[in-house]
Amino acid sequence: MQGVEVVMSIYGPYEDALNQILAGVEDRLREWNDHQLAMHRPKLYEHLIGRVKTPASMTEKCRRKGYPVTTAAALRQCRDAVGIWLVCNFISDINRCVALLEQADWCTVVQKKDYITNAKPNGYRSYHLILDVAAPYQDVDGRRPGRFYVEVQLRTIAMDSWASLEHEIKYKHHVADPERISKELKRCADQLASCDVQMQTIRQLVQEGETDE
Repeated sequence: MQGVEVVMSIYGPYEDALNQILAGVEDRLREWNDHQLAMHRPKLYEHLIGRVKTPASMTEKCRRKGYPVTTAAALRQCRDAVGIWLVCNFISDINRCVALLEQADWCTVVQKKDYITNAKPNGYRSYHLILDVAAPYQDVDGRRPGRFYVEVQLRTIAMDSWASLEHEIKYKHHVADPERISKELKRCADQLASCDVQMQTIRQLVQEGETDE
């Protein structure tokens, strides 16, 4: 239509491929979880959430990071166009997921950030991975099969609850006393981390008791 400007997505021709890659990784993770349950082992995770970052959000991130607003920057300099969150019951389940991803033949772990062992100063805890995933699509470098990045964040239920509430409190409302709020959030994060360790210990004691019977 004359006079209507068509705005191209920052992902260019790769947006459909990103959605397909997300669906493919989610399917693999669900298969792993189902296999664990079929083997009468604890589930790997409780919840799985995936998304492709919206073009508007990716454009904003490129600008904020000082990257060019290009498809190449969105898919190479930024590595979280495809993101998956795994919410696990116990810290040991996070470790199991990480081990499986490191051994997988369909991806390569190219970056790890352990914010569980080394929490951020504000109390944030999570385990972040960047995966290099092979896919039957041409990538931004012209290769086929292509290579695409997928970010995976793994948290316990307690960690996920804290992160959601921290975001709600600090980023969606005006905070009258930010310093006090930050201290209280940090204290809460430490208490939840202690709870995670206690729950892990209880689970281990239960498992040891089952073995002895």
